[in-house]
Amino acid sequence: MLHFGSLITALGSFLDAKSHLGTWLVRIEDIDPPRELTGASADILKTLDAFGLHWDETVLYQSQQTALYREVLTSLSNKNLSYYCQCTRAEIKALGGIYQGHCRSLDHSIKMSSTRIVNNIGAFQYQDLIQDHVECNKSLAKEDFTLVRKDGLFAYQLAVVVDDIYQDINHIIRGCDLLEPTARQISFYHILNRVIPTYGHIPLAVTPEGYKLSKQNKAPAIDIEKPQPALFAALDFLGQQPPKLLIHSNVDEIITWAIKNWSIKKVPKRKEIAYGY
Repeated sequence: MLHFGSLITALGSFLDAKSHLGTWLVRIEDIDPPRELTGASADILKTLDAFGLHWDETVLYQSQQTALYREVLTSLSNKNLSYYCQCTRAEIKALGGIYQGHCRSLDHSIKMSSTRIVNNIGAFQYQDLIQDHVECNKSLAKEDFTLVRKDGLFAYQLAVVVDDIYQDINHIIRGCDLLEPTARQISFYHILNRVIPTYGHIPLAVTPEGYKLSKQNKAPAIDIEKPQPALFAALDFLGQQPPKLLIHSNVDEIITWAIKNWSIKKVPKRKEIAYGY
């Protein structure tokens, strides 16, 4: 279920799109069945709607994109830009935690293997709309990252980039937990010879102890019956300085004010901000 951290990211993304007269698309990333909660996708959409975050176009479900993912994987394989890897997490951890390309030239079969990209780009820095210059771990950025897991499930890096290209996404606003993956995705765009989107990363809401608000940390779901307080708090978190009386307005009025007054320059240039709940 959506929690306050989810709302911040969704709201920032929505407002930045709408303030530029753009379209805001919703994608359900349902490619990891073991971790999915029954009914969660429908609940997420219902919550977004209740908070005035109305999406454009049809919702895209990644579980319906299998044929496209396989098409891209076949193309990469035909160009010798991917390979099968049988290294375990324990083996990689023992070598310092960064995969060293051990299986690149070993010609493994698909059985009991993950699929990795041949990452000859290794992008490790980029300009961010919110965080300005971002520089990531150079060694990690050069890693041949996973496209398909050993259990046959598509990896995040494959699915998100392929879907961004498929949906003609040119502007991405999301949380700072994805600063490092963005560098890998930029490399992937180069490998696929595609235009790289513009990225902006919003500070993460963390507990006073420094833990990211997440379902793993049992962050409470936002109140769908009374969305105004959470919307107001999210605008305040994003540095938009909403007037105090706005909290007494209806959802549509809050969203209208937020679109009209949105300024990405006001979003704090911080990786995380403590938030009590």
